[in-house]
Formats: sequence, structure tokens, C-alpha cells
Amino acid sequence: MPPDRRLSNLNPGIRDIAERYFTENAIAWHQHAAHGLSSQVACLNFFMPLATRPDVLARLVRSVVGGGLPEMLEVEKGPDGRPWFVGFEWIGRKDYLNEWPRTGSPKRGANVTSADAILRFRQAGRVETLLIEWKYTESYGTPPEPKRETERLRRYQSIAFAPFGPLRSDAGLKLTDLFWEPFYQLFRQQILAARMQSEQEDGTERVRVLHIAPAANKRLRRVTSPALRAFGDDAFTVYSGLLADPGSFISRSTEHAFAPLVADAPAGDSWADYIRRRYHFVPAENA
Repeated sequence: MPPDRRLSNLNPGIRDIAERYFTENAIAWHQHAAHGLSSQVACLNFFMPLATRPDVLARLVRSVVGGGLPEMLEVEKGPDGRPWFVGFEWIGRKDYLNEWPRTGSPKRGANVTSADAILRFRQAGRVETLLIEWKYTESYGTPPEPKRETERLRRYQSIAFAPFGPLRSDAGLKLTDLFWEPFYQLFRQQILAARMQSEQEDGTERVRVLHIAPAANKRLRRVTSPALRAFGDDAFTVYSGLLADPGSFISRSTEHAFAPLVADAPAGDSWADYIRRRYHFVPAENA
């Protein structure tokens, strides 16, 4: 669609509030938000209608992390002033990754590491946070740009490897080995999670990265970095093994996370009906 028609790409029930939310929080729309395969739009279609439905979000959290049914906690206020239990394009409260501009404010969703969505909850007496990295039809394989290497090393070298960062320091890797996507995105998300946890941002005691993608997107799972191919042939299994705390990263299929919620939704539930119509693959399997 034309770029100015991007709201038509959203569930009709969230078009107005999504525009207000992005405007009020100075969030950037992705370049291809008007395209039917937009990952950002898919994330909004799945999650934004649930922002004020903590009961459904609690079931989602339990299905992906296990344990008892959590108590969902407010992330921020929505445009209507009501508590929202999910936020979008989250960058943290501080410049944890040495990325924010020296003057002015950082822009969520543009030029700084941003989690596609964020959930906060209390489970077994502990406040936890999930930073969600959402994928749809993406695939990767293009080599990183050498001209960006110096700046990336300046920003992340000192905060990437244990004991100061989330990556293992005993795997014989250089940080440049992870500049290939999807690893580059994931390790930045992981640093953000680790720093939020160490700072106990908003009272959280544990922060994990939750990666969600359709089960059928096999190309996304390719190990793109030549240096990482010795560790295996599944990108997300390999990535988890590179972490000092492998449990701080969770990978689930879109079907696993959402098919039970869609299947159990009451008749006439507008969110579930939209997901069924547009994303046909979701109720088809519980992977």
C-alpha cells in the first residue's frame, strides 16, 4: 500500500489508538509498515489488542516460560490513560548500550536498540520482564558492512562478554563474528536485557529475551555467520549456547504462543477472529 495508508495494514480495532500511541511516545514506524509482510505490523496486530487484557497475556506468558499463572504488571499508560500491560519499541530507561544521541532524546524504534514489545509480570513472588523480538517473514545472509565495524565495537565491546555482558567469554569468538543478522539484533537485545536486570529497571529482578517467529520460516534459522557454523546449524540453538546464561533467551514459534489463545477465545472475540482471518497458519498447529 502507499506509505500514508499504513494504518490500513492494522487490525481496524487498533488503528486509531496505535497512531496515537506512536505519536505520543515519539515511536518510529518502520519503513515498510504499509507492506502486508511487515513484521512491526504483525507484532502490533497480535499484541496491541491485548494491551488491556492481562488475563490473556498471563496465559501467553505461562505458555512460553512455564510455571504458574503470573500476575501481569503495567508497562505504561496507553493513549486513553488506561494501564497497558504490553509496550512497544522499548529502549529501556537509560542509555545502557552507548547508543543514545549526545543531545536530544532517543527515538523508540529508530537508531537505538529497541525490543519490539515488552511484558512485565510477577511470578512466584518475583518481578520479571520479557523483551520480545518479533519476526515474521525475515531471512538473512548479507555480510555485515565493514564501515560500521569500528562504531559497533566502540559501543558494545566492553559490555558484550561475561563478566560484564551476557555472551560467553570462553567460546573463542570475536564480537565481529556476531555482526551477522539475526545474531547482531539478538545480542544487542540480550545486552539490553542484562543491563535492565542489573539496574532492576522498574523493580524487575529477571529480564529475558523472548524470540517469536512462525515455525514455517526455516530460512530465518540459518546460521549466517561463518564463524558460528561450527556450533550447529540452527541459529537460535547456536545463539543460546553462546550465552553465559542460556536460560535468559527463549525461542518460541508464533503458533506455540498464540494458537491456544486463539482456539480458546470466546465466539465473537474480535482479536481472535482477525488473527484467524489474516494469519491462517496460527490455529493450524500448536508447534
